[in-house]
Amino acid sequence: MTASGKDWPDSPLDAVDTAFAQLTCDPAPLSLDLDTLADQLDDTAGLPGGVIALPALRQWLLAHPGAYTVRDLVWRELIRRARVEGPAWVIAAVALAMPALRRYAGRLRTGWAGDAHDLDAEILTGFLSALRDRVDLAKPAPYAALCMAAWRAGHELRQRDGAEAMPVDNLEHVTGPRTPKRPYGHPDLLVRRAVELGIVDGCDEQPYIDLRLGRRAIEPIAALVGLEVDTLRRRVERIDNRIAEALAAGVLTEVTSPRVREDLAAAAERRQRIRAARGGGARPAAAQARLAAA
Repeated sequence: MTASGKDWPDSPLDAVDTAFAQLTCDPAPLSLDLDTLADQLDDTAGLPGGVIALPALRQWLLAHPGAYTVRDLVWRELIRRARVEGPAWVIAAVALAMPALRRYAGRLRTGWAGDAHDLDAEILTGFLSALRDRVDLAKPAPYAALCMAAWRAGHELRQRDGAEAMPVDNLEHVTGPRTPKRPYGHPDLLVRRAVELGIVDGCDEQPYIDLRLGRRAIEPIAALVGLEVDTLRRRVERIDNRIAEALAAGVLTEVTSPRVREDLAAAAERRQRIRAARGGGARPAAAQARLAAA
C-alpha cells in the first residue's frame, strides 16, 4: 500500500476502494484465472477466458446480472480465497460487491440522521462477518447471502438508532427462556462429555465446536487440520448423528453403565483403525498446534 495516512479516506467503503486500487494496479494486479473455473461449468455464459484482473471481472459480473451459475462459481472462489489466502482477497471480495454495498448505504441513509460513516461501517461489518464464517459454500447463491448480511446489519443499526423501547415480542432473546430445556448446561460441556465417552474423537473436538457451536467457516478449519473440506464435512455430519443418538438414548444426560462405556470405547477404536487405514488418522502435532493458535 502506498496511500499515506493523510490521504486515507474516512469512509470505510471509500477505504476499501483505495486499498483495492492499490492491489489491482500494475505491475502485478490481483487477478483470477478463469480457465480453472470454466472447467466446472457446462455453460460459461460468455465468461472470458484466461487470467483477468479483478476490476475487469467486476465489470463483467455487472454486465451479466443473469449469469447466476457463473456468478455463484466466481463468488465461491472469492470467498474461499478470502478465508484461506488472507487479507488481499478479503479486500477483493468487498470491492467486487461494492456496487451493491453502496446502493444499500444510499437507501439506508434516506431519512436517517445518524453518521453516514457509522452506517457504512455497519454494512461492511455485516458483509465481513458473513464472508468470514456465515456463508455456507455448499449452498446456492453465496453472493446473495453476503449482500443480505450487509443489508441486515445496516438496517439493524437504523432500528437501534433512537429506539427507546423494545416490543414485547422481541424480549425473548434478551431474557432467555423461562424454563430450562434438557439437556441442561452449556453445549460445550455436552461435547466434552461426548469426547470423554468416545462418542467424539479427541482430535475432532475443537473443529466440531468451531463449526457447530461457533458457526465458523469450514474451509480455514479444514486447511488447519489437513483435511479436504468434503472429508471434514462428512466427519462432522457423522458426529452429529452419533451425538443425536446418544442424546435420544440418554447417554449424555444420564448415568452411563460400564457396558455402554465399553461399547462406545470399542466403536471409537474401530473408527481410529479405519482412519489409520485410510491415511486420515490423528492430526500431526504441527496441525494441532496451528489449530490451537487459530
